[in-house]
Order: sequence, then structure tokens, then C-alpha cells
Amino acid sequence: MDSKEDVERLEKLIGQLQGLNSEIGALAKKRPNDAVNAFKLKLINRILATGNEVLGDNYKPFEEFDQFDPDDAPSTSDVTMVIAQYMEEAERFRSDNVIGEFGIWYYVINGEPSEIRSGPPTKIGRK
Repeated sequence: MDSKEDVERLEKLIGQLQGLNSEIGALAKKRPNDAVNAFKLKLINRILATGNEVLGDNYKPFEEFDQFDPDDAPSTSDVTMVIAQYMEEAERFRSDNVIGEFGIWYYVINGEPSEIRSGPPTKIGRK
């Protein structure tokens, strides 16, 4: 990560993905084959576009996938599966960009620990 703004964008993305996972996941449990309506799909695609920017090529979950086709509404279970993959990769990206000092975790910006606190990594390994 290059700046505090990069950290803020990642944190926002993680929150949005968690919210989507919760909402769409609940719908998928009740009716997994129902199509996602146009309004929700537009919001989902915006979050995925942000995810693609924030995660970049190294962490983007699917090389050939950018967003859902608005003319071919996906099912709630399709959306849930894709969101789960974006969540995994967002957490791997976050985990690769934090460092612990004396039991406190900080984001790494430009290769150096910043003053921005984070939770401990949940994914093993650094870049």
C-alpha cells in the first residue's frame, strides 16, 4: 500500500463485502436460485469494481471476471459465491500488508509500519 487513503479504501471494501455477504447470503439461504434485482446488482457491481481496483491483479479473485452482466441477472447463490472469494482475497491482501510490533498490528505503507492500527493477520504468509 502506498498511502493512508489505500488503507481507508481497503477497510471500506472489507466492510462493504461483509455487508453484502450478510444480506445476499441470507437471501441465498432462503431462495438460492432467485435472481438478484437490478438495483442490488448495480450496487454489487460497484463494490466489485472497487474491489478490482483496490486488490489489483495480484489479489483479484478471478482473472476473467470483473462484474456481473446486468442483462443476465445472477442468482443469489452465484453472488454469494463471488462475494466470498472477494472477501478471502481482501483479507489475504490485508494480512500481507500488516506487521506486528509488541503485540500490536499496524498497516505497512511504502514498506514501513505506519501508525494505522489493524487486527492481526488471518492468512499465513507475506508477499
